[in-house]
Amino acid sequence: MWMSPGSSDRHDSLVAMSDGRGQAGFGRRDGTDRDRFAGAGPELSGSDFSRTREESAMARESRRLIATLGDLDIDGLGIACVAGIDAAEAVRRLDAEAVDIDLDRLMAMYWENPIRDDTILTMGVTDVPGGCVLAQPWGYGPQMPGVTSALSMGTTCYAMYVNPKSGNQGKICRDGDLVAWDLHPGGGPDEHERGRDALLAQLYEDHALAYCFAYVGLRPIDGRAVSGPPDSWIRLPTRDYWTWR
Repeated sequence: MWMSPGSSDRHDSLVAMSDGRGQAGFGRRDGTDRDRFAGAGPELSGSDFSRTREESAMARESRRLIATLGDLDIDGLGIACVAGIDAAEAVRRLDAEAVDIDLDRLMAMYWENPIRDDTILTMGVTDVPGGCVLAQPWGYGPQMPGVTSALSMGTTCYAMYVNPKSGNQGKICRDGDLVAWDLHPGGGPDEHERGRDALLAQLYEDHALAYCFAYVGLRPIDGRAVSGPPDSWIRLPTRDYWTWR
């Protein structure tokens, strides 16, 4: 699923095509954001287009983040990236408790019965610069509505489940509300995306995991939040997580 990081020229040519206001306007002044990025390639030099400091920083961070996360196997992964709160606050918001687990046994139990409470309600939580990450190598637990709603109060949460059958399934929660769903992180730009969202979609095309981190401004220094071991394994209390709080 993962591809090697794109070239510096490719990323720089993308951010070079800005409207000079800190937003990616992309291409001709009368064109759409999607049109402006269409055809962007390494042959385009930064001197040909205006470039904002913010966009240049986004391009540099995309190269660093993609390289940092590397070629992780994320099939079956559930993840929630949350801006501005640490792991301890995430645990408090979810009324969760720390647990000791046998990872191999837990994954085997999940494949036997994916909806067991003791598997789908168990996940890792890890502090990263900019916020925290909840990850579950075997299922969709971190993406359940009740989880993302609680985590996003006063902030933003980008959650994804990598469904082995249907691919990346993303959603955005902000301040407890679901604001976007049925998203395809890493799938490239959408015709309705504008500004920062369109630039992120281009920079992280084919890099779904890195996109989730980048969307909420997380800056991990390694892949441990996903590959493990997490700061802590936690178990959520048994309740209905399929309705919004």
